[in-house]
Amino acid sequence: MRISQKCSYALRALLELAKGESQVPLATSAIAEAQGISPMFLQTILRELKQGGFVESQRGKEGGYVLARPAGRITVGEVIRFVEGDFAPVECLAGQTRNSCPQILTCPFVDLWKEVNEKVNAIYDSVTFVDLVERERAKQAVSGVHYVI
Repeated sequence: MRISQKCSYALRALLELAKGESQVPLATSAIAEAQGISPMFLQTILRELKQGGFVESQRGKEGGYVLARPAGRITVGEVIRFVEGDFAPVECLAGQTRNSCPQILTCPFVDLWKEVNEKVNAIYDSVTFVDLVERERAKQAVSGVHYVI
């Protein structure tokens, strides 16, 4: 149930866009620098996020990326599922392999795995990018680091 580096970068890119949630596009290079992500890899991720309806792009000298929806309407869970697919804790509960285990009906663990999956999804789905921006600002206030947009 690990989050891949690609997914982590996608989440961080969206967080960076959520920080300044305006309609002023943020260049890929600015996002990459702020989040310590390879610009080439980030460009690929942003294209995928655009296809997923998370970001919009604007071309030209003042171009870049903006969130496609308000940050308060984008959850961590939906981004993870978009990038990673179903992230069930065991194969027998995931996507196409669901119910392929011959022991699925008698397995003493299946209910536990289902509960874990439901709780993890609920946590991820309860956190929006506005929540993450607020968490980051709170941590910066405590540590003395100033938040700059």
